[in-house]
Amino acid sequence: MNKKFAFAASAAVALACVSVTPAQARAERCAVATRPMVEAQFNRFNAALATGNPGTVTALFGPGAALLPTLSNVPRTDPAGIRDYFVEFLKKKPIGRVDSSTVRIGCNMASRVGTWTVSLADPNTGVRSDVKARFSFVYRYAGGRWMIDHLHSSVMPEGQH
Repeated sequence: MNKKFAFAASAAVALACVSVTPAQARAERCAVATRPMVEAQFNRFNAALATGNPGTVTALFGPGAALLPTLSNVPRTDPAGIRDYFVEFLKKKPIGRVDSSTVRIGCNMASRVGTWTVSLADPNTGVRSDVKARFSFVYRYAGGRWMIDHLHSSVMPEGQH
């Protein structure tokens, strides 16, 4: 590589590194996140479930989110698929309760993983039963709000508590 080309390439890279718009600079800043704030995201989710409205629940998920639900073998990786799951799931009038959890916080990302109990009503009889499961919520901060980026829930293996 000749010296003039190398200098021009270096100058272009340096210029590109310092040419950041204010919007890009803001996007690089990390949103403030605390353990109570991450834990409060579950309350938002549970309140959305209580509305019985699949659109309200789906709105908590960000673009490109993934849902690996407790009561379905079908991964949901787009808003239509996520909404489709909640159309049926909400008929069971779910109420979630976190039993144990661990929170991790990063730059514009947070996770809460643990165990929960989901109380479900039989749509025909109204009789409630509890499903004990493991969960992983991953949240992403974008567009000025925290959204669910990934939710995985699976029933606890028999005999494990």
